[in-house]
Amino acid sequence: MPWREKLIIALDVAELDYALELVDKFGDQIEIYKVGLELFTSAGPKIIEELHKRNKKVFLDLKFHDIPNTVIKAAIAATRLGVFMFNVHASGGLEMMTKCREAVVQLCLKENLKKPRILGVTVLTSMSQDVLKHEIGIQHSLNTHVRHLAALSLKAGLDGVVASGHEVARIKGHCGNGFLIVTPGIRPSWQPPDDQHRTMTLKQALREGADYIVMGRAILNSDNPLKTLELISLEMLTA
Repeated sequence: MPWREKLIIALDVAELDYALELVDKFGDQIEIYKVGLELFTSAGPKIIEELHKRNKKVFLDLKFHDIPNTVIKAAIAATRLGVFMFNVHASGGLEMMTKCREAVVQLCLKENLKKPRILGVTVLTSMSQDVLKHEIGIQHSLNTHVRHLAALSLKAGLDGVVASGHEVARIKGHCGNGFLIVTPGIRPSWQPPDDQHRTMTLKQALREGADYIVMGRAILNSDNPLKTLELISLEMLTA
């Protein structure tokens, strides 16, 4: 897969106009953009519509986590928006994930829609073993918990998971190479980590087997985003 198809730029900004300005600046270099809570809350479905007008794919990163009926309705709405992929929290349970997938498949068959890829969110990259154990109450190891949630997502029929680069090889070994892994918490080799604890460099994540790499602040906050993107593309190619 060419690097352009593996790299997802996170539009972690608040304003629609600024987001589109960035997209237009990157032009044909980027195919997939992540729309998260901040931008979707601010701009609504309009941002997805505008990205589609520019022939871009959308990863809708809203991490649905609720009772099955509520998640089903949200998933149907996301599917009708034509997003490339969206995610749900795997900790919502097997029933929630299974019914979500089934509803999306039925809708796509009924309305002749392209099925989005559905991902289960395992453990956020901002969380450490200490937080997982002492605040959330999960007593087994972080690695064990991630593998468990990935296996649960696979059992539910999801297409893959969102997981830290540190867990990619373990998940692939447990769930198979065809199970997609989208990896956030990625930084260029020359930048220090931020508020995310389980980070990894581009080369490391790609060599571990990540299918998609999500990057935001490393590019958007740089003095020259286009130059940074060029350097990132070179780093990905050498991986």
